[in-house]
Amino acid sequence: MAEHNLYSQYQQQVLQYLRQGHAAEAGFPVGDAYRVSPLAAGEYNLNYLVETGKNKYVFRVNIGTQIARADQIEYEYKALQLLAPSGVTPKPYLVDDSRLFIDRGISIMEFLPGRTLDYRLDLSGAAETFASIHQIEIAQANNHLIVEEAPLSLIFDECSILLQKYFDSDLGVPAIKSYLREILDWAETARKNEDYFIRDPFYCIVNTEVNSGNFLVEEHSNTTYLVDWEMPRWGDPSSDLCHFCSPLTTLWKTSHRLSEEEYRGFIDAYSRKMSSKHLRDTLGDRLQLKTPFVYLRGISWSAMGWTAYQTDYAGIRNEDTWRTLCSYLDLPFIRSLFDPFITGRT
Repeated sequence: MAEHNLYSQYQQQVLQYLRQGHAAEAGFPVGDAYRVSPLAAGEYNLNYLVETGKNKYVFRVNIGTQIARADQIEYEYKALQLLAPSGVTPKPYLVDDSRLFIDRGISIMEFLPGRTLDYRLDLSGAAETFASIHQIEIAQANNHLIVEEAPLSLIFDECSILLQKYFDSDLGVPAIKSYLREILDWAETARKNEDYFIRDPFYCIVNTEVNSGNFLVEEHSNTTYLVDWEMPRWGDPSSDLCHFCSPLTTLWKTSHRLSEEEYRGFIDAYSRKMSSKHLRDTLGDRLQLKTPFVYLRGISWSAMGWTAYQTDYAGIRNEDTWRTLCSYLDLPFIRSLFDPFITGRT
């Protein structure tokens, strides 16, 4: 109901914004030839489909941030500008964070067609998409992205804060609290392995939020698009690859958990598309070091979200998200992720 009310609240404002010419400088003329309809909503954005003649666009209304930045919509827009050469992300057309007509930051981007990614069918396409994105040549000095300078410590510090909300809550399950503290103790020592990434950096644009719902597969052109760029960073490609393959990711919107064969096939397909021999040679080490920390970030966000949904959550409540969070906050599931790393058990 809250999601519906927000959609209705802003839909007319989006229509008037376009009709009155507030986007004219970006090529959207004044007039009545616009149709605006709800497209998709997440916890942090409302997306509308804008149709004018035969053209379609996405109009995005930002309602929150996952990166603790007041300029969330501009951060995302600038990232899309950097990503444009890849050919697999939406082209950005306009950003407006003035909040003069609409009281939220807004952007307009390309509408891309396609169906949701299917892990059973589309792993090779996703691998090609990651390779296209990770090989965009950008000087570090010329981008605005948050840098993963000490990637394992960055995750550890972030997760320590996120998990504290669960630890402090009376809702938290004691046995889960105890195991999560054990994981944190292990990670505090294991993060020293980030020296590997510091000594041998391979910086690129990483999405950091690569669940299947953020991909669109356009079968006619055989193209797989990655369309949601709320929280990109300047970091190691292993961040995206580990996140994409994590059960916490694949199970977020589907019931699929990658088999070892599927995982190896995906990594091999990615490696074949990467021109850097050095990255191909070192990718296995990067993935091994990063994987448990990507799991830690996923379970920490889940624990925080599980707690917040029952207490002080201010975003849009999604019932599918709530059910998934409950399935993740299950001790046997959490152990299946971390026991091989922290105790050697399988």
